[in-house]
Amino acid sequence: MNTLRSGTRPRRGRASRRPMTVVAMAAAAILGLGACGSSDTGGASGESGTDGGGLSSGDATYDAVVNGGPVADAATVAANEWASAVKESGTLRVGGTETSTLFSNLDPTTGVVTGFDAGITQLLARYILGDATRTDLTQVSVDTREELLVNGQVDLVAATYSITPERLARIDFAGPYYSSAAGILVKKDNTDIAGVDDLAGRTVATQAGSTGETTLATFAPDATVLALPDHAQCVQAVQQGRADAYVIDQSLLLNAVTSNDDVKVVGGGFGSEDLYGIGLPKGSDATEFVNDFLTEIEQDGTWLDLWKATIQAKTGVETAPTPPEIGVSEDAQS
Repeated sequence: MNTLRSGTRPRRGRASRRPMTVVAMAAAAILGLGACGSSDTGGASGESGTDGGGLSSGDATYDAVVNGGPVADAATVAANEWASAVKESGTLRVGGTETSTLFSNLDPTTGVVTGFDAGITQLLARYILGDATRTDLTQVSVDTREELLVNGQVDLVAATYSITPERLARIDFAGPYYSSAAGILVKKDNTDIAGVDDLAGRTVATQAGSTGETTLATFAPDATVLALPDHAQCVQAVQQGRADAYVIDQSLLLNAVTSNDDVKVVGGGFGSEDLYGIGLPKGSDATEFVNDFLTEIEQDGTWLDLWKATIQAKTGVETAPTPPEIGVSEDAQS
């Protein structure tokens, strides 16, 4: 399994840490995220700034958001066992993806991962360690996410990770920090499928082990399900004609549309909204700490700025979403 750093140190052509560029500083001013204070973790909670360097992805607006996020004070970190362990190691070990255009995408030229999920974890690294570059990414799949947490190979998983009772039996979740209903992807020239009612009798791809399987069983029971290992193979199945459609969260389908001009999303969202959470080790004190972090970045506008710099910038969607209520995972567990 490949392990990648999000710009922490020069490694395999990765950009080294360096002071924020003039362009990035200008972008920060536009966003209202100007450098104001030290990036040292001993600063006040909610303090932001870019002293001491930060992420350099080549996208000045994105960099301004993650390098300008809040930093927890030393006492807050010291009071939490999970966060203290991360602080002591000097790196936030993240389970995530490399190929999700909107959520977590690796640029092979810079070696830096960007996207909404990536940005959340980089902001959390800054919150604990004072530096958004100090993340270490291990690529995960639907089948390996819980195992990596249970085995202690990562500190958290952020990979459009839906909160479910089955997963809560093995791990804990912070959040949710994002939500998405199911959607339908078809070939661009497909005129036969316009909504969920048109899936009956069709071959429909979805990711094996994902909530797409239960969604199809409920809303399209007469469809033939083609369960494939990952998002890329599901998109390819539609492109190659092996599947008539692909059903999964709308947010993931928007990824495909941004990078493929031969597919489209049809109909409105359907089914219950998937709530994306941050997977954490079972029984640790991480959930409360990460939920406090998520609450802070929602309240200070960082969450919205990150959404604008990633999902809105790539898709052109104009209506900003409202973040879901944090703490739903605790309700699901009870």
